[in-house]
Amino acid sequence: MRKVTVYDTTLRDGAQAEELNLTSEDKVRIAHRLDDLGIHYIEAGWPGSNPTDKKFFEIVKGDTFENAKLTAFGSTHLAKKTPEQDPNLAALLAADTPVITIFGKTWDLHATTALGVPLERNLELIANSVGYLKERVDEVIFDAEHFFDGYKNNPAYALEALKAAQDAGASRLVLCDTNGGSLTTEISEAVRAVFDELPDAAIGIHAHNDSELAVANSLEAIRLGASQVQGTVNGYGERCGNANLCSVIPNLELKMGIETIGRENLKRLMITSHFVSETANLRPFMRQPFVGASAFAHKGGVHVSAILKDARTYEHIPPETVGNEQRVLLSDQAGKSNILFKARELGYELDKQDATVDRLLKELKLKESMGYEYSVADASFELILQQALGKPLDYFHFRNFFVVDAKREEDAEPFTEATVIVDVKGQVEHTAATGMGPVNALDRALRKGLERFYPGLSEIRLLDFKVRVLSGAVRDTGGTASFVRVLVETGDKHERWTTMGVSHNIIEASWQAVVDAINYKLFRDDQRRKG
Repeated sequence: MRKVTVYDTTLRDGAQAEELNLTSEDKVRIAHRLDDLGIHYIEAGWPGSNPTDKKFFEIVKGDTFENAKLTAFGSTHLAKKTPEQDPNLAALLAADTPVITIFGKTWDLHATTALGVPLERNLELIANSVGYLKERVDEVIFDAEHFFDGYKNNPAYALEALKAAQDAGASRLVLCDTNGGSLTTEISEAVRAVFDELPDAAIGIHAHNDSELAVANSLEAIRLGASQVQGTVNGYGERCGNANLCSVIPNLELKMGIETIGRENLKRLMITSHFVSETANLRPFMRQPFVGASAFAHKGGVHVSAILKDARTYEHIPPETVGNEQRVLLSDQAGKSNILFKARELGYELDKQDATVDRLLKELKLKESMGYEYSVADASFELILQQALGKPLDYFHFRNFFVVDAKREEDAEPFTEATVIVDVKGQVEHTAATGMGPVNALDRALRKGLERFYPGLSEIRLLDFKVRVLSGAVRDTGGTASFVRVLVETGDKHERWTTMGVSHNIIEASWQAVVDAINYKLFRDDQRRKG
């Protein structure tokens, strides 16, 4: 099997993405996860450019990496200095990595305009820098910056720049679509020309995504003979990002029969993708191919009916090969198959002809038309499933609540108090509590009335609270009367669950979600006691 090495630049190129900020310690954690995934090269940063990267290289000097070679990144030496005098090259060597990657200008426009040097001098900068580093480290990779734009503008000079790096000892020549504007046909033409001119060269591809073609362009270069692919986890990077390794790797392994990190490591792709997102404090992209939460999620009833018979009907690969899982969503587009699948996931075996399924489907479609979204609130769905099965939960009965919010001129924060009246096991509980806002006050007042009967409620914690204005549900009175959906994520020492409420009144929507969260906790405690 043909093999392609994977060169990850999440910690350098990916870190240049808007809204993405990594500390030196974050970079260390991610580097070890990439190593665990089986990545071959980790470009950790530009040690001469900022304190974060400099500190990273200091931290990892004593660390062991089983699969990856750490790589320091920088530029060719300054035009007015020799390699020996150049601070950038000195910083690269001080990073003490086995591999150094340097970029140089291969577009004549950049040589004459950006650097302001004659074309011949630019070739000297490339050759001198590669040669100087090659004498001092195991491996030097040359990133041919703007190669494809350079080839379109002056093909002879772009190829000459590659040859200068190769002759000076570069172990690999990486063709960069730095502006991300090349079409796949243009990538193909240029790569073929490189192999014609330099048949013995080891070629890599580094594509940016400004035309939404970074993955396609990377795959095409590899199809034509490139033996290394550069990219980032989740496609993070400057502007529109880099080639997404979470798509490149499985396409190579599963579609093109080219080995990269290996099939066993491929199963860790999704968890690695999410680890990088969470470390960067960014929400994972749900609709990302292969590793997104929606990549193998099915909503339409026809689709669900088919995948229950054979998943290949609507899934291009088995989701577990990349560490993902099949999901069935509940919505107003759901059919009976969706209900059966979701019920089976929760441990309920229902018959398609059972009247319960018809009742549940009718209830589901009605609720969804009002703005409920059960695909993201499994706990609320299980509660209405219990009701449809004729097993409604009867832990307490709501009578009323009363919430007061008040703020005076001298107050920094509003004062909030909630009063709740519920019937619990034949007793009326009338409780009040203050809180940090009306939802917190209601939650505290309700639990104060229930914990005497259900001590387990003291274990639960609110983990997340989301409010979304529902489009298309605005009343005539204006935008502030919109319907809202509230999602509440709650957890205890055993698990975490999500519940939901919908209303034009945000307190009422929140109350629904909180009540469902408490009912679900009590329901799950009952199940655990029954074994």
